[in-house]
Amino acid sequence: MSLTSHRKSLSFQQGFTLIELIIGIVVLSISLAIVSTLIGPAEEKSADNVLQIKASELGQSLINDITSRAFDDNSDMSGGLVRCGEPDIASNPCSVILGPETGEVTRDQFDDVDDFDGFTAKVNSTNDPIDGGYRQFTINVSVVYAGADLGLAHRLAKRITVTVTTPLGTAIEFTSHKANF
Repeated sequence: MSLTSHRKSLSFQQGFTLIELIIGIVVLSISLAIVSTLIGPAEEKSADNVLQIKASELGQSLINDITSRAFDDNSDMSGGLVRCGEPDIASNPCSVILGPETGEVTRDQFDDVDDFDGFTAKVNSTNDPIDGGYRQFTINVSVVYAGADLGLAHRLAKRITVTVTTPLGTAIEFTSHKANF
């Protein structure tokens, strides 16, 4: 092989053309876009699982605190001796309007479960400001008469619903009943 023919064969083996590079970059960009759209939602869902666990802890602690209170303002606060709505005590009806009574402004003044109706605050079960890891959570409480849920007369049970919304917007409901006995 002569030197001239050897140089001609080398000149054809110089690498990629500009068009091949552009096509490669476009294909790589499209591939990365597809992969990133698949990873993003998976990452968000894994974070949501952790937030749901934290919401469960917060919701359960609040449900425990609320159900530890008396059934009604007109019931015995230690339970069982005097119940509102008893037929033999006509002067002791159960509350008609649910929510805090006059003078009950803060949670530590709430003495019965319906005082929590409409409660929304960022505090833990001991009424302290919630830990920094929970500051983006929203808590809403609803209390309604729901004796029929348990096969009782309407005013013999209250349903307590605590809704905890995570920072990603997932609303988780916790429900419990408090009966008048």
